[in-house]
Amino acid sequence: MESSGFTIQETNQVIQKTNKMTAKEVVEAYSIALSKGDIKTAFSYFSPDAKWHQPGSNKFSGTKSGLDAIGKMLSDMMGATHGSLVIKPTSVLMVNGNFVSCPVRFNAKNGDKTVDMNGNDLYEVVDGKIIQVWLFSEDQPTEDEFWK
Repeated sequence: MESSGFTIQETNQVIQKTNKMTAKEVVEAYSIALSKGDIKTAFSYFSPDAKWHQPGSNKFSGTKSGLDAIGKMLSDMMGATHGSLVIKPTSVLMVNGNFVSCPVRFNAKNGDKTVDMNGNDLYEVVDGKIIQVWLFSEDQPTEDEFWK
């Protein structure tokens, strides 16, 4: 992944804005940007050294550290599904301090395989930045099989 593409002034504006946002507002803003395909803005809500904990026993499983590794994993997932991967919130965001839980439904096609199931994404937000993400799947063995 290359540099953010933000000017110093734009970076300072994002920092000022995110430092005033609640954990819920940060996750909402990230989700909105992602749903619009605005990856640059979506990733601006992450700490540069964020960790992403992808569940299961498949080629994407494990902890990814830093925006380059997270971006590569998400890009590879979109490539494997020919852009068909869709993740949609299914209920309200729930907050406990710096943690935000987002119930989701995700679906995708990978060759002749499909996946369509519920999940939960758990975000930890500190100082206006997402520092960790944990994903949970309704049926991890089925999801693992999908990604093989």
